[in-house]
Amino acid sequence: MQEKIYQFIKDQTCTSICTIGENSIPHCFTCYYAYNKENNLLYYKSSIDTQHAKFLAKNPIVAGTILPDKFNKLQVKGIQFSGLLLNADDSLTKNAAVAYYLKYPLAAAVSGEVWVVQVNQIKYTDNTLGFGTKLIWERI
Repeated sequence: MQEKIYQFIKDQTCTSICTIGENSIPHCFTCYYAYNKENNLLYYKSSIDTQHAKFLAKNPIVAGTILPDKFNKLQVKGIQFSGLLLNADDSLTKNAAVAYYLKYPLAAAVSGEVWVVQVNQIKYTDNTLGFGTKLIWERI
C-alpha cells in the first residue's frame, strides 16, 4: 500500500460502512475505527444486536468511505474501500480488540464487540496531489 494512503487512514477516526439489508436495500453505519497496516484490516466496535450486525451475518461483503476528520471543501480527500467482514474465529481477528482499545481506551467501558473487516480494495482521492489524483491499492 502506498504510504500516502496509509497515512490518511491512520490520521482519521471515523468510517461509514455499508452492507446490504433486507430486500437488497443498502444500509450504512458510521463508527470509530482502528487500522492494522500489516494485514490491511479495519477494526470497529458495535453491538451484536444492531441492524447492521444482523445484515452482515447474512452477507459479509462491505464497502465504505473514510473522510477527513476536519473537512475542507477546497481539498477533496477521501477513501473508498471494499472488503469482507471476517468471522470471529478467523485467526486474523485474534488481536483486534487490543489494537482497537489502544486507539480508543475509553471504548473498553462500552458494551459491544470488536469486528474486523479485511480490506481488499482502496481508492484514495487527494486533489492536493493534483486535480483528480487517485491512488489505488488492491489485495493480491
